Amino acid sequence: MNFIVSTSSLLKNLQSIYGVVSTNSVLPILEDFLFEIKNGNLTVSATDLETSMITELKVESKDNGKIAIPARILMDTLKTLPEQPLSFRIDKNNFSVEISTETGRYKLSGENPEDFPKIPVPDGVTEIQMPAAVISYAIGHTLFAVSTDDLRPAMTGVLFQLAPEGITFVSTDAHKLVKLTRTDVKAAKAAQFIVPKKALNLLKGSLPDNETAVNIGYNKNNAFFRFENTKLVCRLIDATYPDYNAVIPYNNPNKLTVNRLEFLNALRRVSIYANKTTHQVVLSIAGNTLKISAQDLDFSNEASEQLNCSYDGKDMDIGFNARFMIEMLGVIPSVEIDLEMSSPSRPGVLRPVEKQENEDMLMLMMPVMINA
Repeated sequence: MNFIVSTSSLLKNLQSIYGVVSTNSVLPILEDFLFEIKNGNLTVSATDLETSMITELKVESKDNGKIAIPARILMDTLKTLPEQPLSFRIDKNNFSVEISTETGRYKLSGENPEDFPKIPVPDGVTEIQMPAAVISYAIGHTLFAVSTDDLRPAMTGVLFQLAPEGITFVSTDAHKLVKLTRTDVKAAKAAQFIVPKKALNLLKGSLPDNETAVNIGYNKNNAFFRFENTKLVCRLIDATYPDYNAVIPYNNPNKLTVNRLEFLNALRRVSIYANKTTHQVVLSIAGNTLKISAQDLDFSNEASEQLNCSYDGKDMDIGFNARFMIEMLGVIPSVEIDLEMSSPSRPGVLRPVEKQENEDMLMLMMPVMINA
């Protein structure tokens, strides 16, 4: 089996799926790309058994066939080669791979392609379409709140809630929560599924930054994302997502409005002096003044700053984890934010003041009890 392909074209396509390749796997074949040629089309697949990615490109070839090629040595080789045609010659008897350039020859051992795991194909799926920019935005604004606790598997992914009214993306780790609803993308019928964090990271890294349509198919076990010349297949998290609406307080009598960037920068400075375990900062709100303070009694460190704000409610002291608040403020696309609170022991709700079209964003933080 022989084929000729451009160095840059092959490298670009392989880089888009390389993140899924397993390293130090108990199955050596998972450290390979599966190359399959059919009618002048090269399909390259990579999988870790949970997530799979596939890319396609045109090559010069009169042959059909397939071979498993070690991913790392191939990628390292391509990165160092200048742009030029590459000739691949594969011996189907011993699975050897020979790559020839204008000035060199490189030989490596491939593996039997029949040993490569079968990647799930869409079967009995329901499909919707979403612009690449929308799903990339949704991933970027929810993924940071996903849990890393494997004992609570439902929280280790992002919940996709589909409805005729719109699509809602939810992530939480029980300390913080993000709920993002888009009304410009609708589904014919209600459904929900949980997509793992790794798959979403890989998807975001390969999505084009434009309005390219992403076709999303899903069934009971898998989700299938397809766009341009790339496909991503991932196994869904088989667990029940917690009732997140039950923890969101919707009637909050105390409402603070403040410049997002000023608040964010003040938090970054003051949090340097916070306790390194709790990362606690205290917000003291009185009138139109917001005081941000932190202290670390173990090292006698403390800091405070004051900001002007607009506040409607009772004077209040409330503690939050500075790292969580900084993460949230860092992704809210608004000049000003609203912080809604009911009491120092209840969650605080962050919302952007300037609403994006067709979007509703809510972020929730659990308070940190203030030491008396």
